[in-house]
Amino acid sequence: MVLYGILKHALMITVFVFVMMLIVDFLDMFSKKKLTYVIRGGIWRQYTVASFLGATPGCLGAFMDVSLYVHGLISFGALTGAMIATSGDEAFVMLAEFPGTALLLFGMLFALSIPLAWIADRIVKATQYVPCASCDRDEYHAEEEIHQFTLEGLMENLATFSPARYSLLLAFGFVTVLIFLGIAGPRSWNWERLTLLILLFLALFIFVAVSDHYLKEHIWSHIIKTHIWRIFLWTFLALIFVHMGLHYWHFKDLVSNNIPWMFLLGALVAVIPESGPHLVFVMLFAEGIVPFSVLFTSSFVQDGHGILPLLSYTVKDSILIKILNLIFGLGIGMILYLLGC
Repeated sequence: MVLYGILKHALMITVFVFVMMLIVDFLDMFSKKKLTYVIRGGIWRQYTVASFLGATPGCLGAFMDVSLYVHGLISFGALTGAMIATSGDEAFVMLAEFPGTALLLFGMLFALSIPLAWIADRIVKATQYVPCASCDRDEYHAEEEIHQFTLEGLMENLATFSPARYSLLLAFGFVTVLIFLGIAGPRSWNWERLTLLILLFLALFIFVAVSDHYLKEHIWSHIIKTHIWRIFLWTFLALIFVHMGLHYWHFKDLVSNNIPWMFLLGALVAVIPESGPHLVFVMLFAEGIVPFSVLFTSSFVQDGHGILPLLSYTVKDSILIKILNLIFGLGIGMILYLLGC
């Protein structure tokens, strides 16, 4: 039963990441690469957009940022800033427990993430570290057929039997029904459930509207065969590891019984790519047991599930982002602690 829950969780993350990669790639090609130029228009624009997406509650914004990074639309520093700004699913708990402090925390993370994104890019340049190149492998060609938005074109696509097209329609149609009924995804009608449904309907429309060439070359051969299986595998293995740590290694007891080490432990636990372990520090703060600096440091370093899709693409970039955010978080958190926060 536990394994089934982990499997379902990993599948939901993978589905969302796939849909985001699909939409980003389609919009970029549909706009004849104009999306690339808009987001790449200025480095500070990249920092601001990425951090804003990361600052939205939950992991959806972070997943979007990973998709943008994979497609070469934002820099390494921008993604680093996005992971600083995000607080994962714990953001919803914080808004419920202490909304005023939570909004202050989110604002601080967003404000700090932008200059720190610039610093991260400077560090990368100074150390001559080379981030993984984007997988934006295809340049737009004017003669390339991307879509058929006419009624005749849509009917032609549906009338022409394509195993790839109908497999995607059936699979994602099934997922859409499960989420609509509350069997998968969020259990209640909230903005996350509504967002997922909107994105899935967009994906279904894209599956119907795109040409056979785009479906086979961009969606099937590129996104699915190159990325999605890796994303699912990394996510599934990471969730199993976290479950083992929390339920068999008594990780929560280790944290709770070492209050003097909360500050350091909060940062180290935040390295875990999971929304869940960090709730210990959220609840300890809500109960007045630990100071704001501990909550801040934990929220700063952690990124919920946001980093998981990146692990499937580049392990070294994921590790470096975590290291930088750990150093930044400990440094700023220590200043807050010394100031009595």
